[in-house]
Amino acid sequence: MTKNNPAQTLEFLDFTGLFEYYLQRKLNTPYFYPNVNTRALNLIPHDQLQALRELFPHTQKGVVYLNHAAVSPLSTRVVRAQTQHLQDRSSGKIETFFDDVVQIDLTKRCIQRMINAESFKRIALVGNTSDALNIVASGIDWKPGDRVLLNDQEFPANIYPYYHLKNQGVEIDVMKCPDGRVTPELIYSSLQPRTRLLALSAVQFLSGYRADLMLLGDVCRSKGIIFAVDGIQAVGGIELDVQAMKIDAMAAGAPKWQMGPQGIGFLYLTEELQSRVHQKYLGWLSVENPFDFTNWDQPLDPAARRYEGGTVNIHGMWGLHAALSTLLEVGPSVIESHIMSLTQTLMDEFLDATDVKLFSPVELSERAGIVTIELPTSVDPTLAFQELTRREVFISLRNGKFRYSPHFYNTREEILSAATNTKDVFRLLSKK
Repeated sequence: MTKNNPAQTLEFLDFTGLFEYYLQRKLNTPYFYPNVNTRALNLIPHDQLQALRELFPHTQKGVVYLNHAAVSPLSTRVVRAQTQHLQDRSSGKIETFFDDVVQIDLTKRCIQRMINAESFKRIALVGNTSDALNIVASGIDWKPGDRVLLNDQEFPANIYPYYHLKNQGVEIDVMKCPDGRVTPELIYSSLQPRTRLLALSAVQFLSGYRADLMLLGDVCRSKGIIFAVDGIQAVGGIELDVQAMKIDAMAAGAPKWQMGPQGIGFLYLTEELQSRVHQKYLGWLSVENPFDFTNWDQPLDPAARRYEGGTVNIHGMWGLHAALSTLLEVGPSVIESHIMSLTQTLMDEFLDATDVKLFSPVELSERAGIVTIELPTSVDPTLAFQELTRREVFISLRNGKFRYSPHFYNTREEILSAATNTKDVFRLLSKK
């Protein structure tokens, strides 16, 4: 198959042909996928970066924070937005409902831009990733024998909503990924005739493996499989396009790469999938005209707002809007390039260390903002983590491994400092 043959457009390809077509393109064009930055990896210019760092007071204290895959610090803009809202509710106008309604739509428009959704009306605000995934999992009309495809690298939030479907006779298939890579080839070979949904993280929480969402979206769409993506380790850190990637549903809480407050997140789903996701509970805001208080027989809201039911986390929403506005101001492509440059520096530092093994993939197209390493066997992970924390280098200890996750305001100097301190801690503890 050749990608230049006009007769071989996607509409003429069968399922197998489509998969082979994209694999060939992947081999011929390493950075074919739009969500991988094809330009040279560039850091944010120094003056701009210093101005951005002023939004995060901890950077002025010598703290090296590289733990955004766990929880991000709140910027002064986020704190100011939330503080102002609380002051209004306490000693200002108190009744802020109509201001809040406007801000909800503005926040959804920010999310729309972050993921290139068709409309802000395709987005519902939810409490967290689990809430969003449960809306999808519980709302589909499952039949006994239907299958869901998972993998053994997923964070539990992307497991339990689907595992719970066993009570309805749904079969759960779990792929084994011994090297932490959830490849398209592995997924393709694991699909069954009755696979109805593929649940996958855009970026895996431990290895940092970045899914080939473009290829998988086409595969799922061609086969009529629902493509449900956990985006919590991706949204805010890399460019995403749910339309181009043919993603049917995406869920993402705000506290990580979106740099928002806890207790708020979003669910995106296509209009077509929404027609098949019948929610298990309703609230007064689920209906088309919620202010028609005495009309109890009206239809559901045509937008994804139907899944919100009642009042969302308004306080968190004000903070989320401030966080997303900042990310959009910098620009998703700029942020991705900066993060990828930082992680490349970190990988280079660890590749030069003879006693450290990278657990994250090295290929640019297979990684995002997470770099995870395996520690030397002579080093106790807990003691090493405690020592690194004492030196005010903040990362995550996950499954006995060190996970580093820088964001757009981090500097190359911080990366080098983290790597130097890590290797120094390993040398120190190896002698004991």
